[in-house]
Amino acid sequence: MKKPFVILAILLGVIFIGASIIYFIEPARYLPNFFPGYDRALTTHHYKHGIGAFLLGIACFVFAWFQSGKKSSSASLKEEKNG
Repeated sequence: MKKPFVILAILLGVIFIGASIIYFIEPARYLPNFFPGYDRALTTHHYKHGIGAFLLGIACFVFAWFQSGKKSSSASLKEEKNG
């Protein structure tokens, strides 16, 4: 049941990290239209958006890592007693 969440979290992590790279490289006028912060008149970079996207990507990877780990020993002991 956890596997779809892990795959989705990894996919979102890759997307957010990719978006952060675009925010750091491209000025606001060259961002894709659907990116927050796109403004045809601005020539500055949106570093705060890049940092936010990077942190969201890292958070998605951490979530996937914790969800894909083994069960704790106390949870498996409870299952053995009940089952």
